[in-house]
This record gives sequence, C-alpha cells and structure tokens, in this order.
Amino acid sequence: MTTSIIITICILLLLAYVFDISSAKTKIPSVILLLLLGWVVGQLTTLSGVQLPDLTPALPLLGTVGLILIVLEGSLELELNRSKLPLVGKSFIMAIVPLVAISFGLAYCFQYFGGVPLKTGLANAIPLAIISSAIAIPSARNLGKASSDFVVYESSLSDIFGVLFFNFITLNDTINSHSVLDFFIELGLLLAITLVATLGLAFLLSKITHHVKFMPIILITVLIYGISKVYHLPGLLFILILGLFIGNLDELKRFRIIQRLHPEVLNREAKKFKELITEFTFLIRALFFLLFGYLIQTSEIINPKTLVWSIGITAGIFILRYILLKIVRMPVRPLMYIAPRGLITILLFLAIPVTQSIELVNKSLIIQVVILSALMMMFGMMTTRREKETVFSNDESNEPDTQQESV
Repeated sequence: MTTSIIITICILLLLAYVFDISSAKTKIPSVILLLLLGWVVGQLTTLSGVQLPDLTPALPLLGTVGLILIVLEGSLELELNRSKLPLVGKSFIMAIVPLVAISFGLAYCFQYFGGVPLKTGLANAIPLAIISSAIAIPSARNLGKASSDFVVYESSLSDIFGVLFFNFITLNDTINSHSVLDFFIELGLLLAITLVATLGLAFLLSKITHHVKFMPIILITVLIYGISKVYHLPGLLFILILGLFIGNLDELKRFRIIQRLHPEVLNREAKKFKELITEFTFLIRALFFLLFGYLIQTSEIINPKTLVWSIGITAGIFILRYILLKIVRMPVRPLMYIAPRGLITILLFLAIPVTQSIELVNKSLIIQVVILSALMMMFGMMTTRREKETVFSNDESNEPDTQQESV
C-alpha cells in the first residue's frame, strides 16, 4: 500500500510538472488541470473502493505553506527602482479598490438576502474579494515583463490587504476607534519586527558556511509567519518585504548597513535561494491543488442552489476589473481576465469562525467561484497574444497602453 501511494504521488507530480511547462503553449492555466486531475483521482479512488484517511486537515497546512512560498517567490522576482513607482501605484489601486467594493457589495447582499449583520456578511464576503496569488503569479509568467510584474504586485498586495481586512473584521467583536488604534499598533509592531528579521536573515544568508544553509532560513521565515499569525499580525507583509529586500540587493547596496553584509556574497547566495524557493513552491502548490481537486465532490460543482450566486459574483468581479483597468490606463487584455480566486479564498473560507458562518456562503459557492474565475483566466490567456515588453516610467505612466493585441 505504501509503495502504491509513493508511485501514485510521483506520477501525479510529474504530470503537474508537464502541465506547468506546457501552459505557455496551451494557454491553459496549470491549476485547472491540477484540479481536474485531483478530481479524477478522487473518483477513481471511490470507484475502486480504496480506503484512504480523511485528508481534509492537510489542506490548510499545505495552503498556508504554499501561500508563504508563492508570495516569497513572486517578491524575489520584482525589481525596486523609481521607474516602477507608477506600476506599483496602479497595482495598489487595483488591489485595494476591488477588495473594498466587492467585500461591502457582497456583504450588503448577504445582509439583504440572508438577514445577517453587516459585520458577519463582511467576514463571508472578504474571501471572495481577494485575488489568488497562488494562481495569478504562475499564470503571469507567460506574459511580458510589465504585465507580469503588475500581476505579482497586485495579487500579493490583494492577499496582504485581504488577510488584514479579514482578521480585523473577524477578530474584533465591535468595530470602534479602540480596535482601529490596536490595528495600527499591531501593524507598526510587525514593520519593526520585519526590519530586524530581514536584516538578520540576510546576515545568516551571507555568513552560514555549513552545507545546509537555506533550509534553516526557510524554516525561520515560516516560523516568523506562524508566530505573527498567532498574534494576528499581517505576516504576509513580512514575506513580501523579505523577498523584495533579498531580490534587490543591487539597488540597496549603496546603504552602509547593506555594505556590511557583503552584497556580492549575498547576491550569489540569493540566486541559489531563489532557485530553491521556486522548486519548493512548485511542489507545495501542486500538492495543494491536487488535494483540493481530490476532495471536491461532483455535487458541489453543479449545485444549482449556489450557481446563480457564483455566476453573479464572478461576473461582478470581472466587470469591476474592466472598469478599473480603464481608469488606471492599463491594458485590458489580458489583465482583465487575471483575477482568479483560489488558495487564499479557500484558506480564509476555512478560517471563518463558526459563529460568523452563513448558509449562503458554503463550500459549493467557493468551489464554483474558484473554477469559474480560473476558466475566465484560461479564456483570456487563450484569446490574447503575448504583450510586447514595456518599461513603465513616469513619462509613460500617463499614456494609454496599447501593447496588447487580441487574436
């Protein structure tokens, strides 16, 4: 039995690798194929009568580790310089405005149709308002540099702001000036911890001479995130800043404190660290979506009671996104389609307190929105050519982008 499980997992992960490298040609996001493959395995397991233990508890564990690695991997690839400021500003707007608009819009709908308090409605709406970096970032690799960077910034910021907003709503019994003040104190505390931890991890990266040097750094990173989560601090912000710091040592080496860390050594080790993170990220992401697909029940996909809601929510997401992309003067294709819901949506849905869960937001609704948004992204990728490279500068930021051409 053990040997059979090992063989099966190896075959599934090799198929996941094939999906990953072929997505650039097929334009089919690997997450859709992973979900489908996991679902097929689940059906075959049921038909064959094989008895496996309940794997549901493993989903949040894989999802949390995967989220950390995905945000870290994406931030390691980003460049920090003045020419990127317009792009960061647009990404910020595209991350925060839909999050707030969709959250409150859905919360009012849940309040009206479900008869629940607005605060409870918000707790259930926020997971559906966040872009999944776990799906968006890998899919954006097939785009040009400009759009790829935009998606990484936008989806990472959406995850961070979404988790902050979700924790603020679910962890405070009452929303008042005192709870807002506590929130900003916690945010300031995390920024201070982030500064110290980032410099400390960079120091370790340049000083460790043992043949095992990256694994302790990864473990410390996950540990800091875990501790910050216990104290309800926005740990993803630490992950983002750490990745930006390590990935942009060339831009930061003019500072005296960075010079003391031997930036030439750090640069060499950072490249190896990035390669290792990329490998680990692929592994955890593939396992998460395979497991999620395995746990999906057919009745949950075609549940007619939630289908109207899921279609309406998905349509609202992309209509609002189209309008905002026009406002911030970003290319509509393919960026309009890259707003998937996925790993972070599932994690936050599972984290909704039992006392705040509502009947309207159930597993069927979450699965349907995840699948529909992923299918929309697939449609967009398949009907759009790869964009030409564009450098976002202050001079270009106010001009409309016409670099994207549809087939």
